Amino acid sequence: MAQVDMRQVKELRDRTGAGLNDCRSALVESNGDMEAAVAVILKKGLAKSAKRAGAVATEGTVAAKVSADGRSGVIAEVNIQTDFAARNPEFLAFVDDVVALAQQSEPGSDLGSKPSPRGSGTLEEARQALVGKLGENITVRRWDRLTVADGGLVHAYVHMGGKIGVVLALETANTAVGPALTKFAEETAMQIAAMSPLFVDASGVPAAEKNKQREIFEGQLAEEGKPPAARPKIVEGKLAKWLKEVCLIDQASVLDGEKTVEQVRAATEQEIGSKLVIKGFVRYERGEGLAAPQGPDFAEEARRMAGQS
Repeated sequence: MAQVDMRQVKELRDRTGAGLNDCRSALVESNGDMEAAVAVILKKGLAKSAKRAGAVATEGTVAAKVSADGRSGVIAEVNIQTDFAARNPEFLAFVDDVVALAQQSEPGSDLGSKPSPRGSGTLEEARQALVGKLGENITVRRWDRLTVADGGLVHAYVHMGGKIGVVLALETANTAVGPALTKFAEETAMQIAAMSPLFVDASGVPAAEKNKQREIFEGQLAEEGKPPAARPKIVEGKLAKWLKEVCLIDQASVLDGEKTVEQVRAATEQEIGSKLVIKGFVRYERGEGLAAPQGPDFAEEARRMAGQS
């Protein structure tokens, strides 16, 4: 019989979400082979949560895809509870179905009510069936679609195996898409993924967002004891700096630190001989804004298993 230590048990538990006793038994059954133990857990249906529907799903993937003509692109975040289940082929096939439906739908549409691309019933019915099969809650958290007219292109970029996704829409006066435009699209999408801009430029920043930042900066200066008379000028300086950080065109290029994104855009515009406009972008980061569920304390569970509680 293979010797099983608590490090292996913890690793298997982290990967599958199964109980410690089940993990230890699976490792013993598989003679300490981690991958074989994962298969044992899966076959026995132990990798599941007792509270499926109400459980917070923060793992999963962000997927993005561009249409064959390059004029439309979609992005979607589909969540599930564990990284282990996020790699399941059936979950990934469901994500593909979400993307396929998004490509056929207008932004804001309820994808769940639409016919499932495979089999009968709706996408929501397919989701519910998969929740029952995998034993983990699944949510189609959000999706969006960008399009351009005859001139320009939509580019999609997915980073770190689905942790971050970007769709970017560029418009030009020329219908031809050459290597210079493609290069700018690729590099700008990577910029968005890496630097998390919120807006294309300052004109797109809502007044409410600016006022919110002013209030934050004013509060900080009050805490620091800055004289009231000096605060307005300092606040506006901080606001200008903040706008450069959150507006894409004002950011320093991650690939050419000597230039801003706007300068790279202008150079590309000259190279392609056509007006080049960044129409918009959507950036999703998996699980952003969601509170990760806190599972049972490992040390406490280990003590219970050993009869020490």
